[in-house]
Amino acid sequence: MTVTAAKGFEAAGVAVGLKSTGRPDVAVVVNRGPAKVGAAVFTSNRAKANPILWSEQAVGDGVVEAVVLNSGGANCFTGSFGFQTTHQTAEKAAELLGVSAGDILVCSTGLIGFGDEAFRAKVLDGVTKGVAALSADGGEAAASAIMTTDTVSKTAVRTRSGWTIGGMAKGAGMLAPGLATMLVVITTDAAIDAAQADAALRAATGVSFDRLDSDGCMSTNDQVTLLASGASEVTPDLEAFTAELTDLCQELARKLQGDAEGASHDITIEVRHAASESDAVEVGRSVARNNLFKAAIFGNDPNWGRVLAAIGTTRADFDPYDTDVWMNGVRVCTEGGPDAPRDDVDLTPRATHVVIDLKTGEATATILTNDLTHDYVHENSAYSS
Repeated sequence: MTVTAAKGFEAAGVAVGLKSTGRPDVAVVVNRGPAKVGAAVFTSNRAKANPILWSEQAVGDGVVEAVVLNSGGANCFTGSFGFQTTHQTAEKAAELLGVSAGDILVCSTGLIGFGDEAFRAKVLDGVTKGVAALSADGGEAAASAIMTTDTVSKTAVRTRSGWTIGGMAKGAGMLAPGLATMLVVITTDAAIDAAQADAALRAATGVSFDRLDSDGCMSTNDQVTLLASGASEVTPDLEAFTAELTDLCQELARKLQGDAEGASHDITIEVRHAASESDAVEVGRSVARNNLFKAAIFGNDPNWGRVLAAIGTTRADFDPYDTDVWMNGVRVCTEGGPDAPRDDVDLTPRATHVVIDLKTGEATATILTNDLTHDYVHENSAYSS
């Protein structure tokens, strides 16, 4: 169960030839109501794809009837023709569903610069076939249809006291924060309004997808959407709803981390005792984006010197000679100097936990990343579809 786990939703995933593999490549998720609440967060990359430009406008009134997503082409940097493709996609879905095009969100993922006449024709065909295939059991097919270099589909569900949240996500590369990091659709049958949905989604993404920094590369197409149908007729406490939504988003973020292109280590960087949360995030991200550190982890080398060097590039409040570093439970550095022998650290497991104690305050933050491998370089040098 995925985006159709919550009451009031149907979904579909169909194949129309956008992927050379013949696998599903167009997904449709529809809210059957009674409420048609929608909220979304988008990439902060200034170079935005046409579907982002459209969806940013469409979600403005907090009403969303459906989301159409395609893989096999990003429809980014395809000019006015590409924006018209997105517009026509929304219009086609609206026509078939009997709703307004302004209440349809559109998402695309794949190769930047791809979105020609053949692409348009296939996407529109996918909308027709997707709407025809809609069902309450279509969530898994939809999750499969949005995959690109992903090796597995990614879904999660939470059910509490009469209401449910379900979600699907795609992403394996170009994972770096900017309000959102990948394509995600989340549904709930909780009875919440647009302002509550927006607040809960921003709070959840801020400590989940926004803390996933796999390779430091921010996409042009990132979008996370929350749809609320109100079909459960249960209005949860907003704090409780936000907590469950956050937990679901964090699960999906870890699934994205675990499927990152070519990775052999999933690295959790936990920054403790920072002067502020922003300091903690900046420090964690500086290490997550440091290629020397990431290469060392790939080689199973607990090179803590590279951690301190990365922290030193930040504006965070810290004393390099009063900072401790742990790797997989072993304190390898204390007060800016060596502690336990490097041979005491076992970095052979895929899960890698790095703790950085700045000793300047009480704030904390955790950043998720991966190592830098030969496979990552090979996959991204060969990727063209």
